[in-house]
Amino acid sequence: MATSGTRKASRSSSSAPVAGKVRLLAGDNPQIAKGEGDGPVQAYLDAIPGWKQARARQLDALITANVPKVSKAVKWNSPWYGVEGQGWFLSFHCISKYLKVAFFKGTSLDPVPPVESKQQEVRYLHVFEDEPLDEAQFVAWVKQASKLPGA
Repeated sequence: MATSGTRKASRSSSSAPVAGKVRLLAGDNPQIAKGEGDGPVQAYLDAIPGWKQARARQLDALITANVPKVSKAVKWNSPWYGVEGQGWFLSFHCISKYLKVAFFKGTSLDPVPPVESKQQEVRYLHVFEDEPLDEAQFVAWVKQASKLPGA
């Protein structure tokens, strides 16, 4: 999930409508057109099947409630979260058996999220159906990540 490093999160409020049935990619990840703002992210969340939808909405709500003026977009068939002028700090993606949350500067978080990445600074959190999300820890990571220069 690397970016050019010069891209910055923006607060555009465009809401690209999703026409027709959404195609599900591997792991039931919705194929949603790229777009800036909450509208495309909500379209992505609406298209997630099964238990993953409720968990994805939980993540979105926690991020939105804890990062004032959070920027949102859909890029590469995943919702991205950022802070205007700082860049993107988090994204998640549907995998067959879990949601894969990517903290782009995860190695700078305390404690470091549990799952390593091939990308040097990225760390992951896997959210499973049958395991409760530690909301306090997730929110702590989100708050820390949102204060770091983003991807």
